[in-house]
Amino acid sequence: MRRREFIALVGATAVAWPLAAHAQTPRKIARIGWLSAGSRTASRHLVEAFLQGLRELDYVEGQTFAMEYRWGEGRQERLPELAVELVRLELDILVATTSAAVQAAMNATRTIPIIMAGGGDPVGLGLVASLARPGGNVTGPSMMNTEVVSKRIQMLKEVVPGLRRVAVLVNSVNPIHALFMQETEPTARMLGLELQPIEVHGPEDFEAAFAAATQGKAGALVAFDDSLTLQYRSRIVALAATSRLPTMYGYREFPDEGGLISYGAKLSSHYHLAAKYVDKVLKGTKPADLPVEQPSKFELVINLKTAKALGLTIPPLLLARADEVIE
Repeated sequence: MRRREFIALVGATAVAWPLAAHAQTPRKIARIGWLSAGSRTASRHLVEAFLQGLRELDYVEGQTFAMEYRWGEGRQERLPELAVELVRLELDILVATTSAAVQAAMNATRTIPIIMAGGGDPVGLGLVASLARPGGNVTGPSMMNTEVVSKRIQMLKEVVPGLRRVAVLVNSVNPIHALFMQETEPTARMLGLELQPIEVHGPEDFEAAFAAATQGKAGALVAFDDSLTLQYRSRIVALAATSRLPTMYGYREFPDEGGLISYGAKLSSHYHLAAKYVDKVLKGTKPADLPVEQPSKFELVINLKTAKALGLTIPPLLLARADEVIE
C-alpha cells in the first residue's frame, strides 16, 4: 500500500514539475532604446510623459521593460553614432524623439521598429511612405510642424506693429528646418516681411545669433523647433528679453519659461501617445501597418507679463484665441 502511494505521489509530482516550472518562467523584458539630441535634464518631463503612458498600459520598468538612453546634449551631429550604439544592444524597439533622430536611427537599422515621439513632417522628409501606411520600420505620432510655421509668422506680424524684418534661428543639421523655411518664405513675402536666417549649431552660438539679429535691425525673431533651443530654452528666453526681441516659439515650454508666445502641438502629449505605439509593436503589430497620427489640436500660449515688459499690446482677437494666457 505504501509502495502504491509512493508511486502515485511521484507521478503527481512529476506532472506538477513542468507546470510549476512554466508558472515561474520570467516574462521577457522588452529592451527599449531612447535616442535624443537633447539632454536628460531638459527632457525630464517628456521622458516622464512617455513612461507614464507605458505605466497606464500595465508596463513596469525593470520587470516588463528596460530603457537604454542616449543623449546628444544639444548636438544633432552626434545622433548617427548614438544610433549605432543603440542598435548594437539588440533592442526590441527604438524611440526617436526628433526627425533628425529618426533619420539617424533609420540609417542604423531597417529591421528594429522605430517609434517617432516628436518628429515634424515624416512624409516630406522621406521617413515614411505615407501617413496612412508608413511602409517601413518607422511609425508614431507626428508633430506636423510644417503645417503651422507660416501661421506663427502671421501671428508675430499681428503682435508687433510695423514689423518689417524677422530673424530666424536655423540649425542646418536639423533636416526639418529646410522644410520650415520653404513654408515660411512665401508667407513672409505675402506679409511684406524680410527674413534673416541665422545659423546656430550649439549653445556657444546663441549670443552671436541675437547680436546679429539686433545689428540686422530685426524687429522680431522666430526660433524654429529644435532640440538644441528646447534644451537651452531658459537661455534663449533670457537673450530674447535682454535683446528686446519679441520671439515666437513652437513649444509651450518657452512661454512657461518667460518667452513671449508659442504655437504648436503639445510635446508631452505626443510622447505620451508614443507609448501606445510601443505597446502595439511589442504585441506584434508591424510599424508598416500602424498609421502615423497627426495632432488633433495646436495650442496657442501667450505670456502677458513678457508682452508688457516688451511694451507690446496683444490684439484682443489673438488673446481670445489663446489656449492659455500667462499673467
